[in-house]
Amino acid sequence: MNRAARIGIVVVSVVIFCYAGLGHVLGRATDDKAYKSLTVYGEVLQKIQQDYVDDPNMHTVTAGSLHGLLESLDPQSSYLTPREYDEYKKKLQNSGTGETGLTLSKRFGYVIVLSVLPDSPGTKAGIRSGDIFESIGGFTTRDMSVGQALNLLSGQPGTGIKVAVIRRGKATPDEVDLVREKLATPKIIVQKADPDILVLRLPSLDAGRADEVRNRLLDAEKQGVRKVIVDLRECGRGPVSEAISLARLFVPSGTISTLRGQTVSAQVFSAEPKQVVWRNTVSVLIDATTSGAAEVFASAIVANHRGDVVGERTFGLASEQKLITMDDGAALILTVANYYNPGGKSILEEGITPTEIVRAVPEDSDSGDDDAAPAQETQKEPGLGPRPLSPEDPIFHRALDLLKTPVKKAA
Repeated sequence: MNRAARIGIVVVSVVIFCYAGLGHVLGRATDDKAYKSLTVYGEVLQKIQQDYVDDPNMHTVTAGSLHGLLESLDPQSSYLTPREYDEYKKKLQNSGTGETGLTLSKRFGYVIVLSVLPDSPGTKAGIRSGDIFESIGGFTTRDMSVGQALNLLSGQPGTGIKVAVIRRGKATPDEVDLVREKLATPKIIVQKADPDILVLRLPSLDAGRADEVRNRLLDAEKQGVRKVIVDLRECGRGPVSEAISLARLFVPSGTISTLRGQTVSAQVFSAEPKQVVWRNTVSVLIDATTSGAAEVFASAIVANHRGDVVGERTFGLASEQKLITMDDGAALILTVANYYNPGGKSILEEGITPTEIVRAVPEDSDSGDDDAAPAQETQKEPGLGPRPLSPEDPIFHRALDLLKTPVKKAA
């Protein structure tokens, strides 16, 4: 490190110390913890610059500390360096930007795949929910935010990027090529389980999905269908506004969800009786691949006792992020508000617990061989979730049994 850089670090540290001290003297601090944190941060930077074994790259050190700071808040908050933010803006402004169809979060310190859109590059490459990305484009995801990962995975359609994937039951990663594509909105998958039972599988909750479901429900009722299964497994995309519109098709009264944050005025989303089109029986299927907007819909069904919600606890990802630009050209993707279930619990922290818990992979299916994938993995269509009406789909069949069980009337 040259002399000018050393002087710069010392000056920054001194400024931080002085700012913190001045804040205390003038009484400007509303929270002493913030000033104490600034003091500690400045001291750590100074110690690294003075005592680290090698001459440190302080730009890298500072960027790394900011990444860690944001990641310590929640999996979706991210820091983008000036260069990364510049790339992010260009890709966002280009309507032709391709992507891979993956919903991501972080777990065990690495980027993890929550769900995969059908017919997407992720599906074609064999990526499955639960896969862990050890690296993307040669960069370890241990030091990568979700925002950075999504930024790397998007780009010019037809271009490829390599990812190192650790699959369930495997100790070493597989290298996989993902070829970016311009994605179309995935279609609803419709299937009849019985003459009076309709299955609607929603791969996403993109804008306009609620209107599409509304039309499906009206047609189904005309055809004599009296029971509906809404399959939200592998559903991790779409705005929460669409989930609220979808819930209002089923829930006649009560609270759908509440949004609130430190600087965000609380918003309560209530049912709208005039918007209800389906008053018959409904069951909802969820598991750990269900996230975001889909969780808000499932929460509304559970909390308002509108129907059975069958499966496993969801991941917990229903929140709102805000893009905040910095003076140096960097940017923060910061979670500013969480969605809460009607009982007041944060979906981000709690996920959604089904009314009927069913394991997607039965406990006795484990073979004991670390290299052998669970039975479900050999049956599952990547990005589509378990096949409806399949013997290997215990969640679906439990929902079906519940729908077929006669309701006992009170004496």
